[in-house]
Amino acid sequence: MKKISIITVNFNDREGLKKTILSVIEQTFADFEFLVIDGGSKDGSKELLEEYNNKIGFWVSEPDNGIYHAMNKGIQRAEGEYLLFLNAGDRLHHSTTLSEASKLMSEPVDIYYGDIIYEEPNGRNKKVNFPQQLDFSYFYRFNLSHQASFIKKSLFDKIGLYNEAYKIVSDWEFFIVAIFRYDATYRHLNLIISDYDGTGISSNTENHPSMHKERDQTIDKFFSNFKNDYQLLNAYNDKYLKQLLYLKNNHKFKWTLVKGLIKLLR
Repeated sequence: MKKISIITVNFNDREGLKKTILSVIEQTFADFEFLVIDGGSKDGSKELLEEYNNKIGFWVSEPDNGIYHAMNKGIQRAEGEYLLFLNAGDRLHHSTTLSEASKLMSEPVDIYYGDIIYEEPNGRNKKVNFPQQLDFSYFYRFNLSHQASFIKKSLFDKIGLYNEAYKIVSDWEFFIVAIFRYDATYRHLNLIISDYDGTGISSNTENHPSMHKERDQTIDKFFSNFKNDYQLLNAYNDKYLKQLLYLKNNHKFKWTLVKGLIKLLR
């Protein structure tokens, strides 16, 4: 069994897929397998996969039912002890990333997660450091990055695959259920794992209403005792978000400060 399976899903993002492939095949670490699940792209992605056929352990290009269906197909095919989901456009941070991470993954922890470089659509990059300790309130507003998380495959056998009924937050649901319903063990790696493409569906603010709706469904289904707390915190955040936007529009605060606070609340 390989130690790590890298699963990449793609749909009509040939250039992003190429960036991901190049970052994977340049790794100095060898004890991993690479799987690409393409949703039947028509933009040359299939031809790209054919070009790199001898560098990819398994790939398929066929219609699917969305990103989480594609990720589940990868899970079912993967043979590694740990799974890392690196979507098209995302890149491993350095050629030694897997080698460095593997050395730190010495104990049978369920979820190892590192940090990311967030590549914003405006071209600016920023480092995102994830906390050492994860509490339930953290997931009220935030999530771990699946692009920087090594998840034991056996955890999916125990909990189940990603929820294909959702379009945006199935990875968030998996993390919060795994850690707070199934007591999954976790450990933070003080290491940048990936450069995350910030143009994804969950990063688009236009999709946030749908994202919050899906999150509400998860809280209602698995954590109904925390539903009131969750709703109160969201209402609190919404209230102060509106106040910050008012200050922005009325030029009463320096925009850089307001922008940072708005991102924190979102």
